[in-house]
Amino acid sequence: MPPQLPSAAPYLRRLLELLAQDAPVEDFGALAAEARAAGAAPPELAEIERATGAALRVHRNLVRHRRREMELTALFDTAGDLAALRDLDAVLQSIVRRARMLLGTDTAYLTLPDEEAGDTYMRVTDGSVSSIFQTLRLQLGEGLGGLVAQTARPYATPDYRTDERFRHTGSINAGVLDEGLVAILGVPLLLGSSRGSGGKVIGVLFAADRRPRSFSPDEVALLCSLAAHAAIAIDTAKSLADTRAALADLAEANAMIKEHSTAMQRAAEAHDRLTDLVLRGGDVADVAVAVARLLGGGIAVHGPDGRVLASVGPDGSAFAADGGDTARLAAAVDDSRATARAVFRDDRWVCAVLAGKGLLGSLALHGRTQLDDPDRRLFERAGVVTALLLLLRRSVAETENRIRGELIADLLSAPDRDPAGLAERGRRLGIDLERPQLLLLAETAAESRERLTGAAVQYLFGTGGISAEHAGAVVLLLPYEGGAPGEAGGAAAAQLTHLTGAPVTVAAAGPATGPGELATAYAEAVRCLRALHVLGRTGDGACAADLGFLGVVLGDGHDVEGFVAATLGPLLDYDARRGTELVRTLGAYFGCGGSLTRAKDELHIHVNTVVQRLDRIQALLGPDWNTPERALELQLALRLVLLAKGYPSTSGSPAAARR
Repeated sequence: MPPQLPSAAPYLRRLLELLAQDAPVEDFGALAAEARAAGAAPPELAEIERATGAALRVHRNLVRHRRREMELTALFDTAGDLAALRDLDAVLQSIVRRARMLLGTDTAYLTLPDEEAGDTYMRVTDGSVSSIFQTLRLQLGEGLGGLVAQTARPYATPDYRTDERFRHTGSINAGVLDEGLVAILGVPLLLGSSRGSGGKVIGVLFAADRRPRSFSPDEVALLCSLAAHAAIAIDTAKSLADTRAALADLAEANAMIKEHSTAMQRAAEAHDRLTDLVLRGGDVADVAVAVARLLGGGIAVHGPDGRVLASVGPDGSAFAADGGDTARLAAAVDDSRATARAVFRDDRWVCAVLAGKGLLGSLALHGRTQLDDPDRRLFERAGVVTALLLLLRRSVAETENRIRGELIADLLSAPDRDPAGLAERGRRLGIDLERPQLLLLAETAAESRERLTGAAVQYLFGTGGISAEHAGAVVLLLPYEGGAPGEAGGAAAAQLTHLTGAPVTVAAAGPATGPGELATAYAEAVRCLRALHVLGRTGDGACAADLGFLGVVLGDGHDVEGFVAATLGPLLDYDARRGTELVRTLGAYFGCGGSLTRAKDELHIHVNTVVQRLDRIQALLGPDWNTPERALELQLALRLVLLAKGYPSTSGSPAAARR
């Protein structure tokens, strides 16, 4: 009986088991070879081979389906990442990593354009080991990636180094060589339309191997799908960034609008308050109170010369403010005038108070180191309101001063006509003629006289004094507050010269009480003013007492004792304390024409004694006692002493001669 040939059924069953076990392809081919070796009949062998072919097709389909399942899972995961987009870099890194995993390549990377530099750069890499490759930059059209970006189409090469389709550059070749890449697939990241029909390229996604390899259409399609997700991620991130930026801009704009609205409302309220002050006839002190409360700092209103006209604290209480260093205040006011803005100097804000180009004064804000723009403008607006009030105040003062000028003219020209009536007119004008008054007589060149009249009004502003032009000069009458009249004259000359812009000479007289004394003081001031010009002291200020013996001659009071005390006082005091005769010795010295020999004969003492006494006189009077001017004053004073006390011209007792 012939041997039984193997049946095909067991082999077919094993093919199904191999399919169920997902066995390698080689195992399927081995099964047909085993049947052939076992001597299977040709029909059976043919059936086994047909079944093996069918099983291999089923196996390939299963592999394809599993792979497609993995791809879909990766795409779904990527979509989930996009839906929960938190960090663009993390999403892009995940896409690149999945591309490398699904295509089974050695590396994957993504390039994005640099709008400022005009090229593309490596944004994300996975599997890369070369720092040169990771920092590579590509121009449009260079290399595989440049061609993909230029044409918006995918390109693949099994061996980049030998592929002549691409424009090779030294930097790209160096990076590819350093990374060891051979096969490269690149697909565009497209926005605006579907792939292959145009759209904007915003980057390129790559998958690359370090060995020769061909990429299948399915692999190209898979990478294109991942690239589409990456494009969506980038566009979404950009949209989110733009939205956040727009929201931030809107929030900032809204805050600015609110701030501006608040500032406008505050400015309107401040304007209404300051306007109300003007309409109610408020003074600069009222403005200072209002501004101090609005700005939360101490406010000081200064005149053009730096004097404090009003000052108040932030709560409306008294505020101890002074001009400080007048030069520094003046410099700050000049800066404010030049910039037409308030300036911060010396721990205070300073704003010039102007009427046109004329300086009326300044405002100083203390206790605020910082002022935002609305508060700064409010402070500057307060300066404008202060200027208006000062102009009104000056206008009223000028009108009143014209009326008071008539009073001054009557006081000086006819004081005896109606003294009681003059005093009553003074009281109605706020001037108490029964109180001591200081009289200043100011004179300048004819072309500057009109400016001097205005300067006098400005100088007296806030002092309670009056001024008027009289007989070619300007008479200033102000309450006497103590001090030397000559010093007041000097200070007035300096200030009026500054305000007038031309030399102003000032003669001071007084204090005087009542119409009669004021007229006498005016006559003395006229003589003193004439003497100042004769002495070449134009532009200076003094009183008769400051002119030495000329003051005795010119002064109405002829203060002989004061002149003698000022000239010979040290000698008279020394003689009185020591019992010496320095005054008599000085008289003999001058009487003998400065001859020591004749003086010692006149005094009946030794010449050395005369020299010793003259040395003592020099020590008491100063080294210039024998200059012509001092000698003249000393001789006049000696003559007045001899006339008043009857000093003999020669020595008395021998004891006196020995002293």
